[in-house]
Amino acid sequence: MNRSGPPSEMTPEDAAALLAFYVEAGVTDALGDEPVNRYALADEAARAAPASREPDAPRAIRADPRGDMAPPPAARVAAPAAIPLEDSQAAESARIVAARCKTLDELRQALAVFEGCPLRYTAKNLVFADGNPEARIMLVGEAPGRDEDLQGLPFVGRSGQLLDRMLAAIGLDRTSVYIANTLPWRPPGNRTPTPAEHAICMPFIERHIELMAPKVLLLLGGVSAKQLLHTDTGIMRLRGKWTAARIGERDIPALPTLHPAYLLRQPAQKRLAWRDLMALRAWLDTNPD
Repeated sequence: MNRSGPPSEMTPEDAAALLAFYVEAGVTDALGDEPVNRYALADEAARAAPASREPDAPRAIRADPRGDMAPPPAARVAAPAAIPLEDSQAAESARIVAARCKTLDELRQALAVFEGCPLRYTAKNLVFADGNPEARIMLVGEAPGRDEDLQGLPFVGRSGQLLDRMLAAIGLDRTSVYIANTLPWRPPGNRTPTPAEHAICMPFIERHIELMAPKVLLLLGGVSAKQLLHTDTGIMRLRGKWTAARIGERDIPALPTLHPAYLLRQPAQKRLAWRDLMALRAWLDTNPD
């Protein structure tokens, strides 16, 4: 692109690719062609609004016993909102339903008819899993995106294509791994899942891992790592460090790494993901069974 002159017109192919990127990213609003002076609008609204009452006089700052001027009390930080009762009941129902499943097929069928998670009503398809259920390695991501929702398979969009290339770099493909997500339904517009949605779906992914019984877990992204490792530590501190995920009665070796979608936004971080993949490859080579 010639930056010294006016921008060239986009080809239809470039426009379609850009639009597909926006859709996958969950963009729902567009800016207008004409600029809008938001400050002028705010001033007009202020002039039109009725006069507000005079602000309260500031409270005096009390002195402490030492004679120093004590600062006003610090603002209280609100505690995290509790999961509503109906969501807690849905999560308990999910635990009961998931525990009854004895095979992966039973689990898939149970999810297909489970009505406790509102995400199923906005998603087009259940995204259960892909790959080889007999594989030693299970990859767990966060939630389906647009392409995954349309096809009913995990990691088939742009991040999935990158994931395939990442696996190929260490001699793996979808016949040698098994892939699922912590959430089996796409959140509307690719929005961030709520704590209640995670709580409801958690029993299903845990039972999914139990039934698949992998030898090792590769946790793709911070959400997956935090959920399955029961931690609040960020992914940049977790990634590349072997740990264990307690699933049922087993402690499964687990390696957190960066999500492919993040790597698409931050290509420079691929070097970190490559180190993680090499660590996984080394583990597989030293644990052939």
